[in-house]
Amino acid sequence: MTPSQTALTDALVAARRGNRTLDASPWTDALASDTQAYEVQDAVAAALGWFDDQPVPRTWKSGGGSRNATLTHAPLPPLGVRPNSADFSDLVLHTPGIEAEIALRLGQDVTPEQAAQVTHDNATSLIDALTVSVEIVDARWQDLAATHALLRLSDSQVHGALVLGEWVPCTAADLAAIDWAAQRCETKVGNAETVVREGAHPLGDPAWLLPLWLRHITRHGRTAPKSTVVTTGSWVGVLPCRRGDQVTAAFPGIGVVRLSV
Repeated sequence: MTPSQTALTDALVAARRGNRTLDASPWTDALASDTQAYEVQDAVAAALGWFDDQPVPRTWKSGGGSRNATLTHAPLPPLGVRPNSADFSDLVLHTPGIEAEIALRLGQDVTPEQAAQVTHDNATSLIDALTVSVEIVDARWQDLAATHALLRLSDSQVHGALVLGEWVPCTAADLAAIDWAAQRCETKVGNAETVVREGAHPLGDPAWLLPLWLRHITRHGRTAPKSTVVTTGSWVGVLPCRRGDQVTAAFPGIGVVRLSV
């Protein structure tokens, strides 16, 4: 890594260990590419020992604003990945927000050679279940809106925690039968009005990102193991929340997730 990458890694590790945030302005020019941002992601995870027992992390976030955008990916630390009705009051969060999503689960190992051949048309044959998920986004950056996209990416794409609902077994045919353009998402945060969205996935279909995600996670020549999970992007953007808020995200016909921030 470059000296600026190493310094950024050290700063992010110290921020996580000290439960504090960073001013992004001194780091604006620290990264020159998404490749460098991913290298910092990996270095932070290694320093914190997140995946010492996992050659390939088992839970990921992936997504982008549209099919024409560059998708981004980040492995999620196991401590913050919890089942339905989880309570996250034990975690230190700075400016948390809520994203309601669909998560997909691999039904088989996927080698780098297989990942290279996956297309948008056949990727769903690799999935054996889906579920509702909610990500709590949270950054190590003090002014997230003013923070460069590469700095957000280096910080695990500003991940805080994740709750996964009950898994619904599915086949490629089952996924093809879902009318994503008509799928509703109903999200309630605290005392705010329920946010209702229909057909609001930014890629049109959560499974569209699978080929790009699989090639990313196998890029170092490692096989993605069966049961690896990926969350696929928010249907509601980022909804503000406060500590103590009760959150419910429902995708009728798929499932419901509840959590306490």
